[in-house]
Amino acid sequence: MATMLERNKKVKAPKKTYSEHAQDALYREVWEEVNNEKTLQFVKKYSKHIMAVVFVVLIVATGIQIGVRTHHANQIATAVAYETAISNVDANALASLAKNTSGAMGDLALFQAYMLDKDVAKLEMLASDGDTPDFRDLAKLHIVGNRGNDMTAAQVEKYLSSLNTKKSPFYYTAALTVAQKYLAEGDVEHANKWLDKIINDADAPSVISGTAQSLR
Repeated sequence: MATMLERNKKVKAPKKTYSEHAQDALYREVWEEVNNEKTLQFVKKYSKHIMAVVFVVLIVATGIQIGVRTHHANQIATAVAYETAISNVDANALASLAKNTSGAMGDLALFQAYMLDKDVAKLEMLASDGDTPDFRDLAKLHIVGNRGNDMTAAQVEKYLSSLNTKKSPFYYTAALTVAQKYLAEGDVEHANKWLDKIINDADAPSVISGTAQSLR
């Protein structure tokens, strides 16, 4: 016996008449017109806001493009200026470039300026105001090399304390410098403390470790 569901499947939906099709078409047309009218009303109501958003997006997009191009152009100009100053052996040009350039490039320019004119004031500026820790540490080592005779071993140790971390590429050089300063003062106990620190470190460079062992 056929179930009610099966019997319902056999029942065909009555065909729509021409007038019913026309009525459906009219409903669809009216619905589309209503939606279009609502869309127009929305656009009219918020047109100023929409234009403002579009304007802001255009400004931001344009600004980003200009910023990228300007940054790239500035980098090229800085590199060219640096190469020109090095070629001309111009310490003043390098110092001026350092004032107007931030980051590692500015620090490098200032250090190169010192290398040309041996003006320790440039090292002091780099040691205190350098943008990169590596160049600050390098400047401090050179300051000790220039003015270490006017400093006690304890002062040198304190001055180079920021280098007493393996994050600094000059960690072992600073440790050896402090040890040598203590030895120069005849303070073997403190010197050996620093020398042992280097000798017992498996990561210490062979040259510095060998020097420490010879001093020990």
